[in-house]
Amino acid sequence: MKGIAFLFPGQGAQYVGMGKDLCEEYPIARETFEEANNALGYDLMKLCFEGDLAELTRTENTQPAILTHSVAAFRVLIQEVDIVPEYVAGHSLGEYSALVCTGAIDFSDAVRLVHQRGKFMQEAVPVGKGAMMAVMKVEPYVVDQVCEEISTQDGIVVAANYNSPQQVVISGDEAAVKQAGEKLESMGALIKLLQVSAPFHSPLMRPAAERMKGLLKEIDFGTIKWPVISNVSALPYRFGDRLVINLTEQIVKPVRWQETMEYLAKQGINKVVELGPGTVLKNLLKRSFPELEVLNLDTRDQVNSVKEGLDIKPDLNRVVSKSMAAAVATRNQNWDNDEYQKGVVLPYKEIQELRNQLDEETREATDDEVRKTLELLKTIMTTKKVPIQEQLERLNEILDMTGTQKLFNDLLPSA
Repeated sequence: MKGIAFLFPGQGAQYVGMGKDLCEEYPIARETFEEANNALGYDLMKLCFEGDLAELTRTENTQPAILTHSVAAFRVLIQEVDIVPEYVAGHSLGEYSALVCTGAIDFSDAVRLVHQRGKFMQEAVPVGKGAMMAVMKVEPYVVDQVCEEISTQDGIVVAANYNSPQQVVISGDEAAVKQAGEKLESMGALIKLLQVSAPFHSPLMRPAAERMKGLLKEIDFGTIKWPVISNVSALPYRFGDRLVINLTEQIVKPVRWQETMEYLAKQGINKVVELGPGTVLKNLLKRSFPELEVLNLDTRDQVNSVKEGLDIKPDLNRVVSKSMAAAVATRNQNWDNDEYQKGVVLPYKEIQELRNQLDEETREATDDEVRKTLELLKTIMTTKKVPIQEQLERLNEILDMTGTQKLFNDLLPSA
Protein backbone atom coordinates (compact mmCIF):
# COMPACT_ATOMS: atom_id res chain seq x y z
CA MET A 1 0.00 0.00 0.00
CA LYS A 2 1.45 3.34 -1.05
CA GLY A 3 3.35 5.17 1.68
CA ILE A 4 3.07 2.51 4.41
CA ALA A 5 5.81 0.45 6.09
CA PHE A 6 5.73 -2.15 8.87
CA LEU A 7 8.37 -1.99 11.61
CA PHE A 8 9.28 -4.67 14.16
CA PRO A 9 10.99 -4.03 17.53
CA GLY A 10 14.08 -5.74 18.87
CA GLN A 11 15.26 -6.98 22.24
CA GLY A 12 14.38 -4.76 25.19
CA ALA A 13 10.69 -4.30 24.28
CA GLN A 14 9.54 -7.35 26.28
CA TYR A 15 7.20 -7.19 29.30
CA VAL A 16 5.23 -9.75 31.30
CA GLY A 17 1.72 -9.99 29.87
CA MET A 18 2.80 -9.33 26.29
CA GLY A 19 0.41 -10.83 23.77
CA LYS A 20 -2.13 -12.03 26.35
CA ASP A 21 -5.08 -9.82 25.43
CA LEU A 22 -4.45 -10.25 21.69
CA CYS A 23 -4.71 -14.01 22.18
CA GLU A 24 -7.90 -13.66 24.22
CA GLU A 25 -9.55 -11.68 21.42
CA TYR A 26 -8.08 -13.17 18.23
CA PRO A 27 -7.72 -16.94 17.66
CA ILE A 28 -5.02 -16.34 15.03
CA ALA A 29 -2.82 -14.69 17.70
CA ARG A 30 -3.28 -17.62 20.05
CA GLU A 31 -2.50 -20.05 17.24
CA THR A 32 0.74 -18.15 16.64
CA PHE A 33 1.84 -18.56 20.26
CA GLU A 34 0.83 -22.24 20.20
CA GLU A 35 2.92 -22.72 17.06
CA ALA A 36 5.87 -21.17 18.90
CA ASN A 37 5.31 -23.50 21.86
CA ASN A 38 5.41 -26.51 19.56
CA ALA A 39 8.53 -25.27 17.78
CA LEU A 40 10.42 -24.64 21.02
CA GLY A 41 9.20 -27.55 23.11
CA TYR A 42 8.36 -25.37 26.11
CA ASP A 43 5.51 -23.06 27.17
CA LEU A 44 6.57 -19.68 25.76
CA MET A 45 2.97 -18.51 25.97
CA LYS A 46 2.83 -18.97 29.73
CA LEU A 47 6.21 -17.28 30.14
CA CYS A 48 5.00 -14.25 28.17
CA PHE A 49 1.60 -14.03 29.83
CA GLU A 50 2.41 -14.66 33.48
CA GLY A 51 6.07 -15.60 33.82
CA ASP A 52 8.92 -14.13 35.83
CA LEU A 53 10.41 -10.99 34.23
CA ALA A 54 13.97 -12.14 34.89
CA GLU A 55 13.27 -15.43 33.11
CA LEU A 56 11.53 -13.67 30.23
CA THR A 57 14.48 -11.29 29.91
CA ARG A 58 16.97 -14.11 29.41
CA THR A 59 18.16 -13.55 25.86
CA GLU A 60 17.26 -17.06 24.68
CA ASN A 61 13.66 -16.48 25.86
CA THR A 62 13.34 -12.80 25.01
CA GLN A 63 14.15 -13.23 21.34
CA PRO A 64 11.50 -15.88 20.51
CA ALA A 65 9.00 -14.06 22.75
CA ILE A 66 9.29 -10.75 20.91
CA LEU A 67 9.34 -12.48 17.53
CA THR A 68 6.17 -14.42 18.38
CA HIS A 69 4.32 -11.39 19.69
CA SER A 70 5.33 -9.36 16.62
CA VAL A 71 4.18 -12.06 14.19
CA ALA A 72 0.92 -12.48 16.11
CA ALA A 73 0.27 -8.73 15.87
CA PHE A 74 1.08 -8.81 12.16
CA ARG A 75 -1.30 -11.72 11.54
CA VAL A 76 -4.09 -9.95 13.40
CA LEU A 77 -3.58 -6.81 11.33
CA ILE A 78 -3.54 -8.67 8.02
CA GLN A 79 -6.69 -10.54 9.04
CA GLU A 80 -8.49 -7.33 9.98
CA VAL A 81 -7.33 -5.00 7.20
CA ASP A 82 -6.62 -5.50 3.50
CA ILE A 83 -3.18 -3.95 3.42
CA VAL A 84 0.15 -4.56 1.73
CA PRO A 85 3.15 -2.54 2.96
CA GLU A 86 5.65 -1.02 0.57
CA TYR A 87 8.51 -1.93 2.90
CA VAL A 88 9.17 -3.79 6.14
CA ALA A 89 12.07 -3.41 8.55
CA GLY A 90 13.06 -4.67 11.97
CA HIS A 91 15.52 -3.48 14.59
CA SER A 92 18.13 -6.21 15.19
CA LEU A 93 16.03 -9.22 16.28
CA GLY A 94 13.11 -7.47 14.58
CA GLU A 95 14.69 -8.20 11.21
CA TYR A 96 13.72 -11.86 11.75
CA SER A 97 10.12 -10.79 12.43
CA ALA A 98 10.16 -8.76 9.22
CA LEU A 99 11.53 -11.69 7.21
CA VAL A 100 8.89 -14.05 8.62
CA CYS A 101 6.05 -11.67 7.78
CA THR A 102 7.29 -11.14 4.24
CA GLY A 103 7.54 -14.90 3.63
CA ALA A 104 11.33 -15.31 3.59
CA ILE A 105 11.54 -17.53 6.71
CA ASP A 106 9.02 -20.04 8.01
CA PHE A 107 7.75 -18.92 11.42
CA SER A 108 8.59 -22.16 13.24
CA ASP A 109 12.09 -22.11 11.77
CA ALA A 110 12.52 -18.50 12.86
CA VAL A 111 11.40 -19.20 16.43
CA ARG A 112 13.99 -21.96 16.73
CA LEU A 113 16.64 -19.80 15.05
CA VAL A 114 16.26 -16.83 17.39
CA HIS A 115 16.13 -19.10 20.44
CA GLN A 116 19.52 -20.45 19.41
CA ARG A 117 20.67 -16.95 18.44
CA GLY A 118 19.98 -15.80 21.97
CA LYS A 119 21.89 -18.74 23.46
CA PHE A 120 24.85 -18.27 21.13
CA MET A 121 25.04 -14.55 21.87
CA GLN A 122 24.92 -15.16 25.61
CA GLU A 123 27.55 -17.90 25.47
CA ALA A 124 29.93 -15.89 23.27
CA VAL A 125 31.08 -13.64 26.14
CA PRO A 126 31.17 -14.51 29.87
CA VAL A 127 28.65 -12.60 31.99
CA GLY A 128 30.24 -9.45 33.34
CA LYS A 129 32.89 -9.16 30.65
CA GLY A 130 30.84 -7.14 28.19
CA ALA A 131 28.59 -4.10 28.43
CA MET A 132 26.39 -1.77 26.39
CA MET A 133 25.68 1.91 26.93
CA ALA A 134 23.30 4.41 25.37
CA VAL A 135 24.95 7.70 24.43
CA MET A 136 22.75 10.74 23.81
CA LYS A 137 23.08 14.39 22.83
CA VAL A 138 26.29 14.07 20.81
CA GLU A 139 26.73 13.47 17.10
CA PRO A 140 27.32 9.88 15.92
CA TYR A 141 30.69 10.79 14.38
CA VAL A 142 31.88 11.96 17.83
CA VAL A 143 30.91 8.58 19.30
CA ASP A 144 32.80 6.82 16.50
CA GLN A 145 35.93 8.90 17.14
CA VAL A 146 35.91 8.23 20.88
CA CYS A 147 35.36 4.50 20.39
CA GLU A 148 38.27 4.34 17.95
CA GLU A 149 40.46 6.27 20.40
CA ILE A 150 39.59 4.03 23.38
CA SER A 151 39.64 0.63 21.66
CA THR A 152 42.75 -1.54 22.02
CA GLN A 153 43.53 -5.22 21.59
CA ASP A 154 42.78 -5.66 25.29
CA GLY A 155 39.52 -3.76 25.25
CA ILE A 156 37.11 -3.15 22.36
CA VAL A 157 34.29 -0.62 22.21
CA VAL A 158 32.26 0.10 19.06
CA ALA A 159 29.02 1.70 17.98
CA ALA A 160 26.37 -1.03 18.09
CA ASN A 161 23.15 0.82 17.21
CA TYR A 162 22.86 4.05 15.27
CA ASN A 163 19.34 4.68 16.50
CA SER A 164 18.96 8.39 15.74
CA PRO A 165 21.09 11.49 15.19
CA GLN A 166 21.08 11.97 18.95
CA GLN A 167 21.29 8.38 20.19
CA VAL A 168 23.99 5.80 19.59
CA VAL A 169 24.44 2.63 21.64
CA ILE A 170 28.02 1.48 22.22
CA SER A 171 29.07 -2.08 22.97
CA GLY A 172 32.18 -4.08 23.86
CA ASP A 173 34.44 -4.97 26.78
CA GLU A 174 33.01 -3.55 30.00
CA ALA A 175 36.06 -1.48 30.95
CA ALA A 176 36.38 0.02 27.47
CA VAL A 177 32.64 0.84 27.32
CA LYS A 178 32.79 2.61 30.67
CA GLN A 179 35.95 4.49 29.68
CA ALA A 180 34.35 5.65 26.42
CA GLY A 181 31.23 6.66 28.35
CA GLU A 182 33.23 8.78 30.77
CA LYS A 183 35.02 10.51 27.90
CA LEU A 184 31.77 11.20 26.06
CA GLU A 185 30.09 12.44 29.23
CA SER A 186 32.93 14.94 29.69
CA MET A 187 32.12 16.18 26.17
CA GLY A 188 28.49 16.88 27.05
CA ALA A 189 26.85 13.50 26.34
CA LEU A 190 24.19 11.89 28.44
CA ILE A 191 25.04 8.24 29.08
CA LYS A 192 23.09 5.27 30.40
CA LEU A 193 24.52 1.82 31.07
CA LEU A 194 22.06 -0.73 29.70
CA GLN A 195 20.88 -3.77 31.61
CA VAL A 196 21.84 -6.37 29.02
CA SER A 197 23.56 -9.70 29.39
CA ALA A 198 26.08 -9.45 26.54
CA PRO A 199 27.81 -6.89 24.27
CA PHE A 200 25.55 -7.29 21.24
CA HIS A 201 26.52 -6.06 17.77
CA SER A 202 30.22 -5.96 18.56
CA PRO A 203 33.22 -8.01 17.35
CA LEU A 204 33.03 -9.93 20.65
CA MET A 205 29.97 -11.67 19.18
CA ARG A 206 31.99 -13.31 16.38
CA PRO A 207 31.76 -16.83 17.94
CA ALA A 208 27.96 -16.47 18.05
CA ALA A 209 27.91 -15.26 14.44
CA GLU A 210 29.86 -18.27 13.21
CA ARG A 211 27.59 -20.70 15.05
CA MET A 212 24.54 -18.90 13.70
CA LYS A 213 25.89 -19.07 10.17
CA GLY A 214 25.87 -22.86 10.36
CA LEU A 215 22.18 -22.91 11.32
CA LEU A 216 21.21 -20.36 8.69
CA LYS A 217 22.80 -22.44 5.95
CA GLU A 218 20.35 -25.25 6.77
CA ILE A 219 17.25 -23.07 6.31
CA ASP A 220 15.10 -23.32 3.20
CA PHE A 221 14.36 -19.63 2.60
CA GLY A 222 11.20 -18.56 0.79
CA THR A 223 10.48 -15.73 -1.62
CA ILE A 224 10.47 -12.20 -0.20
CA LYS A 225 7.01 -10.75 -0.97
CA TRP A 226 7.74 -7.18 0.16
CA PRO A 227 11.09 -5.41 0.35
CA VAL A 228 12.91 -5.96 3.66
CA ILE A 229 15.55 -3.45 4.79
CA SER A 230 18.73 -5.11 6.06
CA ASN A 231 20.26 -3.86 9.32
CA VAL A 232 23.72 -4.40 7.85
CA SER A 233 23.33 -2.39 4.63
CA ALA A 234 20.31 -0.16 5.43
CA LEU A 235 19.06 -1.17 1.97
CA PRO A 236 16.47 -3.71 0.77
CA TYR A 237 17.44 -7.30 0.21
CA ARG A 238 17.54 -8.19 -3.47
CA PHE A 239 15.81 -11.53 -4.10
CA GLY A 240 17.01 -12.88 -0.72
CA ASP A 241 20.50 -13.53 -2.10
CA ARG A 242 22.28 -12.25 1.02
CA LEU A 243 20.10 -13.60 3.80
CA VAL A 244 22.70 -15.94 5.31
CA ILE A 245 25.51 -13.39 4.97
CA ASN A 246 23.59 -10.43 6.37
CA LEU A 247 21.93 -12.30 9.24
CA THR A 248 25.35 -13.63 10.21
CA GLU A 249 27.07 -10.24 10.00
CA GLN A 250 24.16 -8.55 11.76
CA ILE A 251 25.34 -10.11 15.03
CA VAL A 252 28.72 -8.37 14.94
CA LYS A 253 27.95 -5.20 12.97
CA PRO A 254 25.98 -2.12 14.01
CA VAL A 255 22.26 -1.72 13.43
CA ARG A 256 21.94 1.17 10.96
CA TRP A 257 18.46 2.16 12.07
CA GLN A 258 18.68 5.90 11.39
CA GLU A 259 19.83 5.20 7.82
CA THR A 260 17.01 2.69 7.43
CA MET A 261 14.43 5.31 8.39
CA GLU A 262 16.08 7.87 6.10
CA TYR A 263 15.84 5.37 3.24
CA LEU A 264 12.12 4.81 3.90
CA ALA A 265 11.50 8.55 4.03
CA LYS A 266 13.19 8.99 0.65
CA GLN A 267 10.90 6.31 -0.80
CA GLY A 268 7.84 8.34 0.19
CA ILE A 269 6.86 6.40 3.32
CA ASN A 270 4.67 8.69 5.41
CA LYS A 271 3.03 6.21 7.77
CA VAL A 272 4.42 3.21 9.67
CA VAL A 273 2.91 0.54 11.89
CA GLU A 274 5.06 -0.77 14.74
CA LEU A 275 4.02 -4.39 15.28
CA GLY A 276 4.96 -6.03 18.56
CA PRO A 277 5.54 -5.13 22.20
CA GLY A 278 6.19 -1.59 23.39
CA THR A 279 6.80 1.73 21.65
CA VAL A 280 10.60 1.83 21.41
CA LEU A 281 10.66 2.46 17.67
CA LYS A 282 7.83 4.98 17.85
CA ASN A 283 9.75 6.97 20.46
CA LEU A 284 12.89 7.01 18.30
CA LEU A 285 10.93 8.17 15.26
CA LYS A 286 9.20 10.97 17.17
CA ARG A 287 12.52 12.71 17.64
CA SER A 288 14.04 12.06 14.20
CA PHE A 289 10.99 12.12 11.93
CA PRO A 290 8.23 14.14 13.65
CA GLU A 291 6.30 14.38 10.36
CA LEU A 292 5.99 10.58 10.13
CA GLU A 293 2.75 9.10 11.46
CA VAL A 294 3.47 6.08 13.65
CA LEU A 295 0.78 3.59 14.67
CA ASN A 296 1.31 0.82 17.25
CA LEU A 297 -0.23 -2.62 17.38
CA ASP A 298 0.76 -4.24 20.65
CA THR A 299 -2.53 -4.82 22.46
CA ARG A 300 -6.14 -5.65 21.66
CA ASP A 301 -7.24 -2.08 22.36
CA GLN A 302 -4.94 -0.76 19.63
CA VAL A 303 -6.36 -2.82 16.78
CA ASN A 304 -9.27 -0.50 16.01
CA SER A 305 -7.15 2.65 16.33
CA VAL A 306 -4.65 1.19 13.84
CA LYS A 307 -7.48 0.34 11.43
CA GLU A 308 -8.82 3.88 11.71
CA GLY A 309 -5.34 5.38 11.34
CA LEU A 310 -4.63 3.40 8.18
CA ASP A 311 -7.91 4.47 6.57
CA ILE A 312 -7.44 1.86 3.86
CA LYS A 313 -9.73 2.16 0.86
CA PRO A 314 -9.80 -0.53 -1.84
CA ASP A 315 -8.14 0.67 -5.06
CA LEU A 316 -10.63 -0.70 -7.57
CA ASN A 317 -9.22 1.09 -10.63
CA ARG A 318 -5.81 -0.39 -9.93
CA VAL A 319 -7.35 -3.89 -10.09
CA VAL A 320 -8.32 -3.15 -13.69
CA SER A 321 -4.84 -1.88 -14.58
CA LYS A 322 -3.08 -4.77 -12.86
CA SER A 323 -5.39 -7.26 -14.56
CA MET A 324 -4.39 -5.88 -17.95
CA ALA A 325 -0.72 -6.21 -17.00
CA ALA A 326 -1.20 -9.78 -15.77
CA ALA A 327 -3.05 -10.74 -18.96
CA VAL A 328 -0.04 -9.65 -21.00
CA ALA A 329 2.63 -10.98 -18.64
CA THR A 330 1.42 -14.60 -18.50
CA ARG A 331 2.92 -16.95 -21.05
CA ASN A 332 0.63 -18.45 -23.70
CA GLN A 333 0.66 -22.22 -24.21
CA ASN A 334 -2.45 -22.49 -26.36
CA TRP A 335 -1.80 -22.44 -30.09
CA ASP A 336 -5.42 -22.84 -31.20
CA ASN A 337 -6.10 -19.50 -32.94
CA ASP A 338 -9.89 -19.59 -32.55
CA GLU A 339 -9.65 -20.33 -28.82
CA TYR A 340 -7.03 -17.62 -28.40
CA GLN A 341 -9.18 -15.00 -30.15
CA LYS A 342 -12.26 -15.83 -28.11
CA GLY A 343 -10.57 -16.51 -24.76
CA VAL A 344 -7.69 -14.01 -24.78
CA VAL A 345 -8.00 -11.24 -27.35
CA LEU A 346 -11.70 -10.42 -26.86
CA PRO A 347 -11.61 -10.51 -23.01
CA TYR A 348 -8.47 -8.33 -23.03
CA LYS A 349 -10.19 -5.78 -25.27
CA GLU A 350 -13.13 -5.71 -22.88
CA ILE A 351 -10.85 -4.96 -19.92
CA GLN A 352 -9.04 -2.33 -21.98
CA GLU A 353 -12.32 -0.65 -22.92
CA LEU A 354 -13.30 -0.46 -19.25
CA ARG A 355 -9.91 1.07 -18.38
CA ASN A 356 -10.39 3.72 -21.10
CA GLN A 357 -13.94 4.40 -19.97
CA LEU A 358 -12.83 4.95 -16.35
CA ASP A 359 -10.15 7.38 -17.50
CA GLU A 360 -12.55 9.34 -19.72
CA GLU A 361 -15.23 9.55 -17.05
CA THR A 362 -12.66 10.10 -14.24
CA ARG A 363 -14.51 7.77 -11.94
CA GLU A 364 -13.89 4.69 -9.83
CA ALA A 365 -14.84 1.25 -11.06
CA THR A 366 -17.83 -0.39 -9.43
CA ASP A 367 -17.56 -3.68 -7.55
CA ASP A 368 -19.45 -5.41 -10.38
CA GLU A 369 -17.06 -4.02 -13.01
CA VAL A 370 -14.04 -5.19 -11.06
CA ARG A 371 -15.57 -8.60 -10.48
CA LYS A 372 -16.21 -8.89 -14.23
CA THR A 373 -12.60 -7.81 -14.91
CA LEU A 374 -11.20 -10.52 -12.65
CA GLU A 375 -13.45 -13.12 -14.26
CA LEU A 376 -12.15 -12.02 -17.68
CA LEU A 377 -8.57 -12.31 -16.45
CA LYS A 378 -9.27 -15.82 -15.22
CA THR A 379 -10.70 -16.66 -18.65
CA ILE A 380 -7.58 -15.29 -20.33
CA MET A 381 -5.21 -17.27 -18.07
CA THR A 382 -7.26 -20.46 -18.42
CA THR A 383 -7.31 -20.11 -22.22
CA LYS A 384 -3.54 -19.52 -22.24
CA LYS A 385 -3.24 -22.72 -20.15
CA VAL A 386 -1.54 -20.96 -17.29
CA PRO A 387 -1.07 -23.46 -14.40
CA ILE A 388 -3.62 -23.11 -11.60
CA GLN A 389 -0.92 -22.34 -9.01
CA GLU A 390 0.38 -19.46 -11.11
CA GLN A 391 -3.16 -18.18 -11.65
CA LEU A 392 -3.67 -18.21 -7.89
CA GLU A 393 -0.41 -16.33 -7.30
CA ARG A 394 -1.22 -13.70 -9.95
CA LEU A 395 -4.71 -13.06 -8.60
CA ASN A 396 -3.52 -13.02 -4.99
CA GLU A 397 -0.87 -10.47 -5.89
CA ILE A 398 -3.44 -8.19 -7.53
CA LEU A 399 -5.82 -8.42 -4.58
CA ASP A 400 -2.98 -7.85 -2.08
CA MET A 401 -1.61 -4.81 -3.91
CA THR A 402 -5.03 -3.18 -4.22
CA GLY A 403 -6.46 -3.94 -0.78
CA THR A 404 -9.36 -5.92 -2.24
CA GLN A 405 -8.80 -9.39 -0.75
CA LYS A 406 -11.99 -9.36 1.28
CA LEU A 407 -14.10 -8.09 -1.62
CA PHE A 408 -13.05 -10.65 -4.22
CA ASN A 409 -11.39 -13.50 -2.35
CA ASP A 410 -14.18 -15.82 -3.51
CA LEU A 411 -12.86 -15.55 -7.11
CA LEU A 412 -9.56 -17.23 -6.30
CA PRO A 413 -9.18 -20.64 -7.98
CA SER A 414 -8.56 -23.73 -5.89
CA ALA A 415 -4.91 -24.78 -6.14
